[in-house]
Amino acid sequence: MTPRKQVTYSNRPNHAARAAHRAGERQFKTYDTSHIRPKKSKAPIVFAIILAVIVIGGLGWGGYTLFTSCSANAPTAVETLAEGESVTVIIPEGSGAKAISELLLDNRVIGDSTEFVNRVTETGQESALKPGTYTFAGPVTLDGVIDTLVAGPSAESFTVPEGFTVSQTAERVAEAYPGTITAEEFLACVNDASAYAVDYPFVDGAYNNSLEGFLFPKTYPLVDGATADSVVRQMLDQYKAEIAGIDFSYAEQHNLSQYQVLVIASLIEREASLDDERPLVSSVIYNRLAADMLLQIDATIAYAAGTTEITQEDLDTDGPFNTYLNRGLPPGPICSPGLASLTAAAAPADTTYLYYVVTGSGDGSHNFSETYEEHQNNVAQS
Repeated sequence: MTPRKQVTYSNRPNHAARAAHRAGERQFKTYDTSHIRPKKSKAPIVFAIILAVIVIGGLGWGGYTLFTSCSANAPTAVETLAEGESVTVIIPEGSGAKAISELLLDNRVIGDSTEFVNRVTETGQESALKPGTYTFAGPVTLDGVIDTLVAGPSAESFTVPEGFTVSQTAERVAEAYPGTITAEEFLACVNDASAYAVDYPFVDGAYNNSLEGFLFPKTYPLVDGATADSVVRQMLDQYKAEIAGIDFSYAEQHNLSQYQVLVIASLIEREASLDDERPLVSSVIYNRLAADMLLQIDATIAYAAGTTEITQEDLDTDGPFNTYLNRGLPPGPICSPGLASLTAAAAPADTTYLYYVVTGSGDGSHNFSETYEEHQNNVAQS
């Protein structure tokens, strides 16, 4: 007979032990054992709550969270001039630390405008920053930039302002190259435009064989060994580069040459001091030419008379630049216009204005009008 296999329900080996064990289990089920059961840790729940607060709060703090030390909203520093890079910055008269900081930031001289202003204030240099033309070569330090501005501009460059005549430019060049280039030497080159026509075709046929208008106003670096001829070429190169981006098609459609656009630009330069008014002044010139009206521009009389204050005698004196007596454009430019005036001369505003007069505001602005009656009212109010 095969022995019966023993099935063990517990570690109790006999029948009595197993019976007692089953009775104990039935009785134990009726007891409340919650107070003796192991308690679960609340740490995971607490951590989850804290984490949620951090994440949600971080979203409300511009995206700065526990997981993102840098984000798209974080301020970034401007990369400043590197080794071998340089830039020329012109600080206008009357510029404060804030305005200067913005110019320096735009030209990558400094990386933080607020830091610059704070440092200037901290060192008490607010009133010591000098205007002028500066050339910064990278890399530079914040204190080094401030020291440069306090020391003032160096004599490594010279500036030809917008509206200068060839005579004024000659004096400025002579000042920049003392003992090297005289005003007379410079004018001798300027008054021989035909000598430059091969290399600069746009000067061919210039009125009175003069480079009036072509000596582009800009800040130029001083060059060792420069001559009157080389400086003239330096300015003609700049003029060529500047007009390369101008669209002359509108003027050509009105039968005006590029040289005549230069003439108009020189008139605008002397008549308008605000950039947003240059296209309006240009439109008056175009409209008067189209209507075969006298331009009656005082600046042409002043140029011919060699003065800034014109008299009735000047108005009555006939000559090629008297736009009160002669219709059409004067035969040549009356100064060197800047890019804003050249652009306005090539593309005037679309208006029907025929008159303008300086307002009494003192900011150089004008009142424009379509009729003579409106013009007279504006004159009375100016």
